Amino acid sequence: MEYPNRKIWIARYLLLISVACFISQLNASDDVKFYESFDEDFEGKWTASEKPEYTGVWKHAKSEGHDDYGLLVNEKARKYAIVKEVDEHVDLKDGTVVLQYEVRLQNGLECGGAYIKYLRPQDAGWIPKEFDNESPYTIMFGPDRCGTTNKVHFILKHQNPKSGKFVEHHLKFPPSVPSDKLTHVYTAILKPDNEVKILVDGEEKKKANFLSADDFEPPLIPSKTIPDPDDKKPEDWDERAKIPDPEATKPDDWDEDAPMEIEDEEAEKPEGWLDDEPEEVDDPEAAKPEDWDDEEDGEWEAPKVDNPKCAEAPGCGEWKRPLKRNPAYKGKWHAPLIDNPSYKGIWKPREIDNPEYFELDRPNFEPIAAVGIEIWTMQDGILFDNILIASNENVAESYRETAWKPKFTVEKEKQKEEETTESEGLKGYQVIEDALMYSYWLQFTFLNDYSS
Repeated sequence: MEYPNRKIWIARYLLLISVACFISQLNASDDVKFYESFDEDFEGKWTASEKPEYTGVWKHAKSEGHDDYGLLVNEKARKYAIVKEVDEHVDLKDGTVVLQYEVRLQNGLECGGAYIKYLRPQDAGWIPKEFDNESPYTIMFGPDRCGTTNKVHFILKHQNPKSGKFVEHHLKFPPSVPSDKLTHVYTAILKPDNEVKILVDGEEKKKANFLSADDFEPPLIPSKTIPDPDDKKPEDWDERAKIPDPEATKPDDWDEDAPMEIEDEEAEKPEGWLDDEPEEVDDPEAAKPEDWDDEEDGEWEAPKVDNPKCAEAPGCGEWKRPLKRNPAYKGKWHAPLIDNPSYKGIWKPREIDNPEYFELDRPNFEPIAAVGIEIWTMQDGILFDNILIASNENVAESYRETAWKPKFTVEKEKQKEEETTESEGLKGYQVIEDALMYSYWLQFTFLNDYSS
């Protein structure tokens, strides 16, 4: 197995060189609005929430099998919150904006989130040291899995210009989260034509339009009309399509008291039926336990067993005629249904103009002022890395090809090696099992030959 290990070592070495070169080029680009590689300790750069419910302690740690550092969720069953402000607010209203980051679920993810919140400016009512789940964000993006939930979230918080309310708009039918423990890169591309694309490992998994009611729930643009909340159903409104025929009468021969089943008068007791034999008898082999105390335990009774005489006969005990369906049974009489002449249909309130309706050509995005991670998770080992906000798709693609892909390839190679080793081990167990079975067969054959 030395050759695969040597390939992995060389790949890691080349990875470190390529990442170092790439990061220096990346940081110098005007298209990069925010970038965090976590190569250096995050202390002093990121602010962990001081809210008492966020007991999870973040760690600056290496990704398993790499010399590459990231931000690590270190303990199970904790709430975590940490945030970093961007140098300049990122405007989402003009041009392309790319949100991208890596996350590795080193111990899997059964129940928890690994998403990022892109926060609004602090004048919206939050401060870094009190960052929590109520802190106002403009976009939430990333994987989440728990129970039946398995999705890569994309949620836009958009302000209704009429009501002033901020509403969460969820992407419909988002992609699912990869189920392995490898490093994956998640990308959201926001285009000036209102298109948004979700990529996982550089592969497009979802395309949507911000203004399409088919793509977001609830839609960004509300309906023009709404049901009038003050409209009430008239008291004489009849919603019954059918009613009992008021002129129908019960037939004279309709007996509602007739039973559903009656005794079969034609049935005869089978020959050999043992009327005087019980179906169960005392177990003749049972004996009272030696430590049985009649005063404390009560009178001992032998357990019952099926009467062996009944097994040889058609039956035991009192014979009763079986029941059959009563041909005279009709049940409770009901008048037949007829069309309701007063039927008006299912009542609905009248539609009125929606006071919160508005039109727009482009979402009124709030700017991104900070990047935050606020999660609750039952798993540890979640590693965040290489968080990027850019105004050019090529920058994000260059990052994936130069930094993420070599790392992913190393992990994939190692996974393949482990699967091969495991498979060979299972084959080895099968060989041993086959050998043992053959040995038993030889011994059996030899003993038979010898005894004959």
